[in-house]
Amino acid sequence: MPDFPAGFRWGVSTSAYQIEGATTVDGRGPSIWDTFAHEAGRIVDGSTGDQACDHYHRHAEDTALLAGLGVSAYRFSIAWPRVQPTGTGPANAAGLDFYDRLVDGLLAAGIDPVATLFHWDLPQPLEDAGGWLQRDTAARFAEYADLTATRLGDRVKLWITLNEPFIHMTLGYGIGTHAPGRMLLFDAFPAAHHQLLGHGLAVAALRARTASPVAIANNYSPVRQVGDTDADRAAAQAYDALHNRLFTDPLLGRGYPDAPGLDPAVIRDGDLDVLAAPIDVLGVNYYNPTGVRAPEEGSPLPFEMVPLDGYPRTAFDWPVAPDGLRELLRQLHHRYGDALPPVQVTESGCAYDDAPDAQGRVDDPERIAYLDGHVRAMREAMAEGVPVTGYFVWSLLDNWEWAEGFTKRFGLVHVDYPTQRRTPKSSYAWFRDLVRR
Repeated sequence: MPDFPAGFRWGVSTSAYQIEGATTVDGRGPSIWDTFAHEAGRIVDGSTGDQACDHYHRHAEDTALLAGLGVSAYRFSIAWPRVQPTGTGPANAAGLDFYDRLVDGLLAAGIDPVATLFHWDLPQPLEDAGGWLQRDTAARFAEYADLTATRLGDRVKLWITLNEPFIHMTLGYGIGTHAPGRMLLFDAFPAAHHQLLGHGLAVAALRARTASPVAIANNYSPVRQVGDTDADRAAAQAYDALHNRLFTDPLLGRGYPDAPGLDPAVIRDGDLDVLAAPIDVLGVNYYNPTGVRAPEEGSPLPFEMVPLDGYPRTAFDWPVAPDGLRELLRQLHHRYGDALPPVQVTESGCAYDDAPDAQGRVDDPERIAYLDGHVRAMREAMAEGVPVTGYFVWSLLDNWEWAEGFTKRFGLVHVDYPTQRRTPKSSYAWFRDLVRR
């Protein structure tokens, strides 16, 4: 494995609704995922995140697992409805007490707390009022950021405002496979703009309460054009603008790209200045490239997504393409130049059908190969000048995987959900040894 510079941040990531459980404990209010998961037919296996990994009660055990890995940072998310049960009003002290305990435990173990403010668990009352389709939700998000940073700002080492706003807009508001389950297609653009507006307002709120750096975590996917016609090229450009540029161009002062569904009517004077509030780090979440070609005649979309051949597949049927991470990092560096802040890979991981053997061991050589390939690809991009300063594996634990329920396992640690027993996999030991080296 190539050497990495001193101070490079190695970590793992999780999110609140996927691991915490305790959804009705200590004053926590309902989120859109509580509602969505309890609707029949929404989740593949009919499960919910009501218990998930019970991290709320087992955080000390999980912090010990982090310490055993030797990571320098842990990226977790704060549940908005645990801090503000209705999405407005004063902070719920008991909810913030939990994150106090978690943060203090991490610091005692020598691990930097990296906190994400929004990982898709919008308080249900805000969704009832229109959710991210409404401009007021951006203002409420900034208020929540202020409350949280007031309590934790002296100890959190990196703040991430939003996680994957493209995915939340597309799956939650565009095609309805994620909470809140709306099916608006390109009429979902207000959910993009208001998330980014909320990000900009939250950056200002965080700057007023903490000296720690501020970031956003975007999902990126290099576009692989399938076909060689002008229509195929136009389709690839349209998808790239939607997935890779819509949530980055305005952050870095370029305004919105010419992307499908862009609706200038929701953009008010001064908004683009708010969106372009300087950030200290750009979080990059990468899982796979996307194959795109021209759509069939009459399609409501300006592109068609197609499978990419020639790659191994994960249990999610995603192509395993480490070269895509190098390609994406180089593309960001080329596209934004000096405007690109330092990059941290805030999610990188894979789902496989891991299970204990007769001796209770969980061997996952496919995950080791996946991570090894992606770390090497990232290091190649760094050697070419891309300013990458951190790498976080998704995820520490097997968890409740959104609409897939408990059917997909991403963790370095196996979780037996009925008993909540944690078993480090062989990939846990591999990553521990990598961090030590």
